[in-house]
This record gives sequence, C-alpha cells and structure tokens, in this order.
Amino acid sequence: MTPSTASEEIRVLEISRYTTPAEGVRELELVQHDGKPLPVWEPGAHVDLILREGLVRQYSLCGDPSDRSRLRIAVLREPRGRGGSAIVHDQLGEGNQVEVRGTTSTHPGTFVSFRRRWHWHHPGLPMLAAASSTGAQVELHYGGRTRGSMAYAETLLATYGDRVTIYPADKAGLLPVKDLLSTLSEQALVYACGPEPLLHALEDASVELPPDTLHIERFHPRDGAGPLSPADADPFLAELASSGAVHAVPPDRSVLSVLQEVGAPVLSSCTQGACGTCETGVLDGEVDHRDSLLTPEERDANDVMFVCVSRAAHGCHRLVLDL
Repeated sequence: MTPSTASEEIRVLEISRYTTPAEGVRELELVQHDGKPLPVWEPGAHVDLILREGLVRQYSLCGDPSDRSRLRIAVLREPRGRGGSAIVHDQLGEGNQVEVRGTTSTHPGTFVSFRRRWHWHHPGLPMLAAASSTGAQVELHYGGRTRGSMAYAETLLATYGDRVTIYPADKAGLLPVKDLLSTLSEQALVYACGPEPLLHALEDASVELPPDTLHIERFHPRDGAGPLSPADADPFLAELASSGAVHAVPPDRSVLSVLQEVGAPVLSSCTQGACGTCETGVLDGEVDHRDSLLTPEERDANDVMFVCVSRAAHGCHRLVLDL
C-alpha cells in the first residue's frame, strides 16, 4: 500500500480567474479571499471540488507548486459525464466561491509513487517540470482531436522543445503506441491517461515490458469493473479494527455507503473505483476487487480495497478494515 499525504480540510475558495486554454477546457484559478497561503502540494496532487451535496469531482493541480497564493485546475467538458464538468463550465465564473477539499498527493520526489492517486487531466505541467528538474530524461507524447483542443500544447512546446511531441489526430493520426514502447530502455517508466481505447492499446503493447513499467490513470472504470448487481452480490460483515464495531453490508449497498452512514472516516469522489480516494486498508478477509486501479499483484496482496465498488469475495463473510 502506498502511503499518501493529504490536507483534507474543506476550504471555501474564490475563482479569481476563469479562462479557456483549449476548446472545451476551462481553467479555474482559485484563491483564498483573505490572501492567506494555500497548502503545500506536490506535483501529481489533486483537489476535490464539492460542487453540490453528493457531487464531488477530482481535478489535478496544474500550476506552480511554489506559488502558494493560488491553485489552478483545468476541467474538460464531458458531454456524456455525470454533471460535474457541466457545472464548472456553465455555472461557475470569476468571483464565484466553491468548496475545495485537498490537496492530496503520494510520495514526493519519485514518479513511480504516483501509482494510484495520480491525476493528469490535461498534460501534467508540474509533474513534467519536477521530473525535468532532476535531470531525468523525460519525453511527453500528447494526443488530441485537434491542436486547438489540446490544452497547454504551446506552453509545453515552448518550454520543453523537442522533448514534447504533439499528435493532433486530424493531422498526425493517433499516438503510435507500439512504436513508442518498442524503443524504451529496461529502466523506463511510462505514465499515461486518456480514453479507454488508448489505454487498452498501451496495455496490449506493454505485455513484454518489465513489470511495473506502465502506470495508467483512468477517468472511467475499465471494462468489467464496477459494483456487482445486487443479484450477484452476497451479504457480509464489515468490522472496523479500531473499535471492533461490526456493520452489515447487504447485497444492494456498497461498503462505502454503509461506512458513511455510521460516520466512519472514509473520503470518496468518483464512486466508480477509478479515482483512488476511498482506498482502505484490509486486515483480514478476502476481497472481490472491482476497481480499475490495482495491479494483479496488488490484488493478490489483499491488503487494500476501494470501498465504493469492491466487497467481500464470494464465501467470505467478514472483512476487517483498517479503520
């Protein structure tokens, strides 16, 4: 299980600037109305925007970590989304206030640690800057529908030159995944996010690479992931290790909903097993992992679960959670 650091306080921040860095993308600059410094954050960190009761969305920070006067996020409108991006695009503007929870990041300083809560919604400017500052050999291959839809493309090209290659699909076609992976050294690490066909192509092309080379962030659950239907799910008991309290989890409810009902300290965001916010330690019992995050090795370790979608495996009647 990868340790994480977090400032989970909820702050009311003001939108001081609201711009459009690319087609379909809104950038929000968030400040504290009293001018006090914002929390320290690491490249790869994200914040949760609490857009309304029960609607929380995560967005990566894309500004300068050394600038504690403001936070910057970029939000892509998702026409087939569940409403979060529509609120940002249609209901928020300069001068509006929004509740923000975070920031959250994994280990500072080592990119392999961005294994789970790693958010790269639009090119990870802070992550690229941090990796480059260490002297590491870094390349960014960035695809999009058109050049106009690719947020920060000009900034990236101007800053990093030939270390950045852009692939507007209408001009250059799709990312040449097989060609790119075929030239990697054995020590190389690959970080990727994007639509499911791209991620499937990367997974298929990386089967011969050393283990733990490819690190993926999904915006949506992978095929076959997500909660079981009540007809396929078994009831079980969830025990909280700190208190010994035992709570029944029926087939038609998630572990997360039961924990929230009893006031257990579990955060959540996507509720689809894709973001990593509700990661919870498991001390005993066997888990049916329904998330889109854990590797096969991590699932076999059976020491964490994402309680929004995962539950006790068939035949396991009790899970002991590290809560």
